[in-house]
Amino acid sequence: MTTSEGEIVSITQELINVINRGDYENYQKICDAELTAFEPESLGNIVIGMDFHKFYFDNVISYQSINNTMVNPIVHILSDNAACIAYIRLTQFIDKQGQSHTHQSEETRVWHKKNNEWRCIHLHRSYTGNLSSMTPYNGK
Repeated sequence: MTTSEGEIVSITQELINVINRGDYENYQKICDAELTAFEPESLGNIVIGMDFHKFYFDNVISYQSINNTMVNPIVHILSDNAACIAYIRLTQFIDKQGQSHTHQSEETRVWHKKNNEWRCIHLHRSYTGNLSSMTPYNGK
């Protein structure tokens, strides 16, 4: 793994750790303000900006015990200022009945180096299970 590839894996792991902590302030610092995303929660629509993500930090992540693990990262360095990483994300949580759950999603993130700092500018997350049970916030 090259230094640049290691940087991308490291910043992606930092982003996942920020999500684990429900730390929206640092999530905003790592992601571009005009972040674009395709996620199961957006129902096939592309979302732009941080408002869509803030909802989950405010209403789901901030009060749930969630652990995310990155598995098998593959990095493509596109230029000195651009890179893409694809990986499997395992999400573990305990539901309101005390039952543990693990879900798998496939993620791709595009990173752009601005002002000598990497920013996530796009993400794509897939999930093949039941969307209503994917997050701990499922009304139970």
